Amino acid sequence: MQPTVYDTPEHAALREQVARFIAREVEPHGMAWETQGCVPRDVLRRMGQAGFFGLMYEPQYGGAGADALTNLVFAEALSQSTFAGFIITVLVHTDMASPHLHHAGSAAQKARWLPRVIAGEAITAVGITEPGAGSDVAGIRTTARRDGDHWVLNGTKLFITNGVHADLYFIAARTGPGKREMSIFAVEKGTPGFSVGRALHKAGWLSSDTAELVLQDVRVPAGHLLGEEGKGFYAVMKNFQTERIALGAMAVGHCQQAIRLALDHVRQRQAFGATLWEQPAIRQRIAMADAKTRAARAFLYECAWRVAQGQDVVQEVSMLKALTGELVNEVVSTCQQFHGGMGYMREMPIERLWRDARILAIGGGATEVMLEEVAKRY
Repeated sequence: MQPTVYDTPEHAALREQVARFIAREVEPHGMAWETQGCVPRDVLRRMGQAGFFGLMYEPQYGGAGADALTNLVFAEALSQSTFAGFIITVLVHTDMASPHLHHAGSAAQKARWLPRVIAGEAITAVGITEPGAGSDVAGIRTTARRDGDHWVLNGTKLFITNGVHADLYFIAARTGPGKREMSIFAVEKGTPGFSVGRALHKAGWLSSDTAELVLQDVRVPAGHLLGEEGKGFYAVMKNFQTERIALGAMAVGHCQQAIRLALDHVRQRQAFGATLWEQPAIRQRIAMADAKTRAARAFLYECAWRVAQGQDVVQEVSMLKALTGELVNEVVSTCQQFHGGMGYMREMPIERLWRDARILAIGGGATEVMLEEVAKRY
């Protein structure tokens, strides 16, 4: 990866540390994880021990107290792996689920859960999407009603990454009649009435576990409410900025890997008496793919820098998510094309990237929804 104008020596060191971890702990074993459908917990614990899971969190809980740029450097470095199921397992934990505890948790809640989250001893998931509500967060139907010193939750969540094997879940539930009147609750694995309805089988991200979650009269203590009652919708919207920057980093990382794989292949593959690299049409398309990827990466870093400055970047991050979600499918498909029939074989990393890229135009905010978020802010 080329350095950026935002880089510091610490960023370079973090990239190298992540690259070494991926080379040692991930790439040699990723195919086995694709078969078993999850990342082993001991690998995640080692990531926690290495300090990867607490970059943005307070030092008193074991975190590094870093900013959004440092967090982006980590996400982009992580996305140099060719196993996106591994990448999303980690990014859900670091950028999509546990930030709810970081942003809205009380001191007591953080003291209880955050050290274990940062250490990789407690893996997190976030339960927002439902059978009838995806990008339309306000459409969720899961409910929570107050009953003395407890809340009682009922509903179903769908497409929940880390849903099978997580230890701590942050569940969005409706707590009033208003369309946006919802709250976020911390629900621990093993709570009576809380179960995995089924593990889901996906086209890609095979080394991540995805589940349907069922909540039937799940009683959680009142102290498990995160932040203010009825303000959960706004907490979800706030955290979407972190999530979408992470997904943008994932998309850019896939583009970079696809271009690298394509360059390696076309420089060696002989056809009609010459290498594919010697065909102007092929090398020009790869050059354009690289140009678009570099432009998207620059926009990605600008968004993270503006978040670190405390600026409102909802419009820009929505643009970023739409742009990178579409771009990654364009770039990976182009690079797969140049692999010919081998690009369609399961043992080839480019085939895995092709399957894994598709969800990035859907998950975390579909392209069409993102563009509407952009348009209504003009």
